[in-house]
Amino acid sequence: MLILNFTHPLTADQVRQIETLTDRAVAEVRHIPAQFDTEQPFAPQVVALADACGLSPEEWQTLPVLIVPPALNFIAVALLAELHGRMGYFAPVVRTRPVTGSLPPRYEVAEVLNLQAIRDAARKKR
Repeated sequence: MLILNFTHPLTADQVRQIETLTDRAVAEVRHIPAQFDTEQPFAPQVVALADACGLSPEEWQTLPVLIVPPALNFIAVALLAELHGRMGYFAPVVRTRPVTGSLPPRYEVAEVLNLQAIRDAARKKR
């Protein structure tokens, strides 16, 4: 599985947590910094961010990809729309949470959200 990480670097523990939750081995983690110019439109910056992943159209559609989204919500939702267009489905995303009482602050993997399953379930409510 390929992890496309658009936020803080993942620790070895976090990668192990992801492997446990998904029951899949992580073959590669790509860290793609998501630093946006808030004075410029986000849509072209999101396209550039997706391009920075370095995947071909075939790879977008065939590789098992897991997303660790950017922390800024506006970038995250625009990026998910861009990736859906490239992949043909909503990629699963990792949700992290702070470890209670940790100093310095640490984060753990809380869950892997199956966005496509959420979307498919919502369609039944039309």
